[in-house]
Amino acid sequence: MRKRWVLLGALVLAGGAGFASLDKETRGILLALPTNADVLSWREGQRDAAFRAMDRLPFLAKANTIAPAAKPLPLPAGKPLTVPGLDEYMASQRTAGLVIVQDGKVRLERYGLDFDAKGRWTSFSVAKSFTSTLVGAALQDGAIRSLDDKVSQYIPGLKGSAYDDVSVRQLLTMSSGVRWNEDYEDPKSDVAEFNRAQPEDGLDATVSYMRKLPRAYPPGEVWHYNTGETNLIGVLVSSATGKSLSAYLQEKVWQPAGMEAEATWLLGKTGLEIGGCCLQAATRDYARFGLFVLNGGKGRDGRQIVPSDWFAQATTKQRDIGRAERGYGFQWWTNDDGTFAAQGIFGQGIFIDPKRKLVIASNSDWPRASAGPQPEAREVFYRKVQALIDAGN
Repeated sequence: MRKRWVLLGALVLAGGAGFASLDKETRGILLALPTNADVLSWREGQRDAAFRAMDRLPFLAKANTIAPAAKPLPLPAGKPLTVPGLDEYMASQRTAGLVIVQDGKVRLERYGLDFDAKGRWTSFSVAKSFTSTLVGAALQDGAIRSLDDKVSQYIPGLKGSAYDDVSVRQLLTMSSGVRWNEDYEDPKSDVAEFNRAQPEDGLDATVSYMRKLPRAYPPGEVWHYNTGETNLIGVLVSSATGKSLSAYLQEKVWQPAGMEAEATWLLGKTGLEIGGCCLQAATRDYARFGLFVLNGGKGRDGRQIVPSDWFAQATTKQRDIGRAERGYGFQWWTNDDGTFAAQGIFGQGIFIDPKRKLVIASNSDWPRASAGPQPEAREVFYRKVQALIDAGN
């Protein structure tokens, strides 16, 4: 709390014009400033303010910038899609941004929580699907030789750890067999402890934490959701390419796909982007990423950014997750009907339906990270949109 009042006091002393000159997102986060860096413990009002401004205050987290394309991919208006009960749905989801694109045209675009098309909303684990796409780009470039290479070939700090015998493919499919607790409501889980741990000297923060974890199963046998492993994928891509994730994303996705707005990517304690989280982008650009995927990973100039079969592999079931008709690909959630999605806690998502050439990008602030009625209600909403399209609406 002391940091909040020190910052606000400094602004008052500098004159009211100083505060008034800030953009509304920065003003909002200053007025509802989280008292710690643990997002899982923030109150609703703090989340509402912070999710649109995670990159505004360096003492919370530093960030790298990702420049947009010189000529953005147009998103022309299509036939307006009327979804019965939309207002009630958005209110129950606490939706900040919703963009529905079909066949390259915007069928519906709505905003809430005082958010708008010009703002950036944080992605949480939606970033995982961006990070895995960069693995595909690194394969295409020859920086990663094979998905069957051992992870420790690219991250020497993992030698001698439980990850020493894990392949890149097993990391992508979260089947390393290394023990990890992803319970967002357990303050002693790995996903919480990771944020508090102090890295060893000379090691990246992710590598420092993950190298100490014990093995639970043989590599490749059991699927287990693990954000720390996507953070490792980010380290692997940076190590293999010699570039930061932000620079590589800008080069391989943001500009070739025609993104319209600047994005940012939050950095971990030791200065690398957090591969499993924390892109900040406009909702329309999340939708453009869906179009990039639907186009097989080709840039607007026709250049193949990832191997031609990359998304065919990445977005189909590679691992069973114990749920009927669901699965996990290369950092994508898959459905047996051919649809798939990038998903993040508190209601961030990009749903992609190749059959209908449909992308639904949404950003929200659910009351809880992943529990409650909102996740299933969102799935029902996706099916409702599909049915409306099938009915010719």
